[in-house]
Amino acid sequence: MRNVIVTGGSRGLGLCLVKTLSQLGYGIIAVARTRNEDLDQALRDAPTPSHFVPHDFNKTAEIDDLVKSISKMAGPIYGLVNNAATSLNGMLAMENPGRIEELLRINLLAPILLTRSVLRGMMTNGSGRIINISSINASTGYSGLSAYAASKSGLIGFTRSLAREVGRAGITVNAVAPGFLATDMTGKMDEAKREKILRRSPLKRFATLEEVSSAVSYLLSDAASGMTGSVMTIDAGNSA
Repeated sequence: MRNVIVTGGSRGLGLCLVKTLSQLGYGIIAVARTRNEDLDQALRDAPTPSHFVPHDFNKTAEIDDLVKSISKMAGPIYGLVNNAATSLNGMLAMENPGRIEELLRINLLAPILLTRSVLRGMMTNGSGRIINISSINASTGYSGLSAYAASKSGLIGFTRSLAREVGRAGITVNAVAPGFLATDMTGKMDEAKREKILRRSPLKRFATLEEVSSAVSYLLSDAASGMTGSVMTIDAGNSA
């Protein structure tokens, strides 16, 4: 059985990934700050051995110990989905510097350090899949999201360079860049903003969590063994 770590696995896209990947036969290690009933139910429904491991990715100094404990509990790690993230939505000039540092630590530094730690086992095993969840904000500007966009752009640069570094070890590294997704959050958007986003989409809708999860599933599969250093955009054509 192939074990996959999903960070930010307690809600939103992370929770959808836990459900989707477990049903495909992967052993799931869901990592998040706290668990909830939705995640507990997903883990109970999983047909494979699946686990929750608590961790706050603001605590980057503890990442090596996290990976050691996961490997001891679950065995070799085949896949890592770096999904955990936080966001800021406001003018940069007015933002608290400490909050900006926290965002960069969680969104960019933590995935780099977690990947570093997980890679050691993958290189020993001669195979592995790293998937970084970026955003269309990495390539399309949105007012009020400059620090967030910087962190997601960094993930894409990290993806492309690391793919060249570890390809010879049988490890692929790719990114998925979702756009605005059909979630409770977008459902509560101001109607004018919501309509503006929908008008930009050739499909006249938001992308879905399931569509992004399907892209991740493909990148984890044997069918994607020849794909590395790439970015898959899932945004209902919003950035076309």
